[in-house]
Amino acid sequence: MSILAWTYIMVGITFSLYIGIAWASRVRDTKGFYVAGGGIPALANGMATGADWMSAASFISMAGLISFMGYTGCIYLMGWTGGYVLLALLLAPYLRKFGKYTVPDFVGDRYYSNTARAVALICAIFVSFTYVAGQMRGVGIVFSRFLQVDVNTGVLIGMAIVFLYAVLGGMKGITWTQVAQYCVLIIAYLIPAIAISIKTTGHFIPQIGLGSPVAHGTNAGVFLLDVLDNLNRDLGFAEYTSAFGPGNKSMIDVFCITFALMVGTAGLPHVIVRFYTVPNVKSARLSAGFALMFIAILYTTAPSVAGFARYNMIDTLNGKEYKAAPTWLKNWEETGLVAWIDKNNDGIIQYRAGKPFAGKPKFTEEFGNFGQSLVSNRPTTNPNELYIDRDIMVLANPEIANLPAWVVALVAAGGLAAALSTASGLLLVIASSVSHDLYYRLINPNATEKQRLLLGRLMIGVAVCVAGYFGIHPPGFVAQVVAFAFGLAASSFFPILVLGIFNKRTTKEGAIVGMASGIIFTAFYIIQIKFLGVKPWLFGISAEGIGTVGMLINLVLTLIVSKFTPEPPQEIQDMVENIRYPRGKGKATAIST
Repeated sequence: MSILAWTYIMVGITFSLYIGIAWASRVRDTKGFYVAGGGIPALANGMATGADWMSAASFISMAGLISFMGYTGCIYLMGWTGGYVLLALLLAPYLRKFGKYTVPDFVGDRYYSNTARAVALICAIFVSFTYVAGQMRGVGIVFSRFLQVDVNTGVLIGMAIVFLYAVLGGMKGITWTQVAQYCVLIIAYLIPAIAISIKTTGHFIPQIGLGSPVAHGTNAGVFLLDVLDNLNRDLGFAEYTSAFGPGNKSMIDVFCITFALMVGTAGLPHVIVRFYTVPNVKSARLSAGFALMFIAILYTTAPSVAGFARYNMIDTLNGKEYKAAPTWLKNWEETGLVAWIDKNNDGIIQYRAGKPFAGKPKFTEEFGNFGQSLVSNRPTTNPNELYIDRDIMVLANPEIANLPAWVVALVAAGGLAAALSTASGLLLVIASSVSHDLYYRLINPNATEKQRLLLGRLMIGVAVCVAGYFGIHPPGFVAQVVAFAFGLAASSFFPILVLGIFNKRTTKEGAIVGMASGIIFTAFYIIQIKFLGVKPWLFGISAEGIGTVGMLINLVLTLIVSKFTPEPPQEIQDMVENIRYPRGKGKATAIST
């Protein structure tokens, strides 16, 4: 059967499974809608957290970035993995002890202020929308190639699917759906990785294969990483395993990006809410451990997938005649995510460092083939003739390695599972922030369960539409967009959550000033760099890493303002003492004024 036929089968089966689970798990009360009734077992919650955590950025884009950036690309792997460890050890048990549905709920009660709650609500929505844009972009990329539609249509299909099962089942349905999605995505990631490792190096463990000699071809007997270093050097790129040298990011930028991803993890509202879906603090700790184990399976495999993809991509394209180019190149050209322009009219594909043309052309139906649409784009002077979107590398990897059609389709299903699992969790955060934190806690405290549930479902619909728009008009690669979300989370939530748990003296005035200043500075810097064409002006720190500076601004201002404002009420200080000892099933209490 063809790749298209297999894709319809794989996607049809998995989507039917997701919708069936959502229907079977549909809820009729707000506790089930927001936190799955607090009754999810630790093992299942660990798998759901893994799926929620391993978004399109992890499945689709992370290995693609490492493939192009080499060693430096591991900043995403190190930041996201370290961040989850930080979250599991430093915040998760304590937040579960507090027992609230959402991060704004915690902020409002801990800082005894509805103003603080409102600022946290705005931050949560802003962060979530930025994050979900990357997921919808990932959905569009998968559909565009494997269902042979354009990226925008793919985003619209994804919007409809995620809306359906998020509205039906709320957090309960999403949780059990994410358990199934984790199984799909991890199988889809490992099978091609193992197959390509065996084919390239003879080792069935990809992590070992990455450090082994190539088994066949002109590079037989040479270690794969040495081959990649030589290829990159010959083609004008920085060596694959080099760090901080010419062509790579600076050390300070690498540190800032890694740190922003780490502390941003600890401030992501859709991950934090996962620890409210289990029965008690012990289960929260166990689910965090299970989730880390499930996440590590994919994250330790990603560098291997990246290395194999780059080696096979260069081997199958560079120096080859376009007329005899492999099928995978022609297939991906139709999506608008791969392009070739013959600058010297020799019919040979030349892959070199540098942009092949001015700007980044977009797919249009009138041209059909992306390569043909380049006639309106003036080529740049460097010799590179090939454009490859980094986000396709994992999805195209099985085709590049000439694996069976069913494996290619399985990877498509896995990519969709990764994107939709995270998108559904983020949409629920947005919906709960508006219906619970804004409407119920601030506008209408007398709202009935039915009213709150209806508003939550309506807000999912609104959030899906906004997320779809940003998925169609993304500000960067999937992992870049997600990195922006992590920076915003780092600069707004991390200091407030940590100080809220470990510092009784932190006041509502300090929290409000810290959150507002941190996220405003970070958002302003990102907008300047990504949308206004301004070059990084603060020590060369990129937009992906500026969240570290925003976090420090938040932390310093929160501590300074807290020092010069009245101490929190005694009951709040007692509550903080209670939160510090996350034992048992009890939950902290507080007042909100």
